[in-house]
Amino acid sequence: MAERAIHASYAGVAYQVNITDGQHQWASDVATQAGGSDAGPSPHELLLSSLGACTSITIAMYAQRKEMPLEGIDVDISIEQEQLGREPKLQISREISLRGALSDEQRARLLEIANACPIHKVLSGEIIITSKLRTAN
Repeated sequence: MAERAIHASYAGVAYQVNITDGQHQWASDVATQAGGSDAGPSPHELLLSSLGACTSITIAMYAQRKEMPLEGIDVDISIEQEQLGREPKLQISREISLRGALSDEQRARLLEIANACPIHKVLSGEIIITSKLRTAN
């Protein structure tokens, strides 16, 4: 299934960005200390939320397919270190809690599955972003 394209729009209100995929709408902003109004998650928080959602969904799908007694998943994610510059690096910490009567082997397997989530793979690999200016309307 192809993902919908994302459209982000800034209309001049101190760093508030409206985002849509054509069906859903959400917002991003920065903290008041950075000049925003904290009206939505920051771009970094949106990135981390993608990893958390993908991790949870991937684990849940696998556990359901394998009929594991998984009752719930909690994922806490934070940026441990961010280095910008010539060779940017980002270190993300992810702690996963699994609820249910799972064996140690099942828990270990679900951790392996977490590392196979598509967003984890994208963030762990080489990312190439191309940018171009569109002609103004």
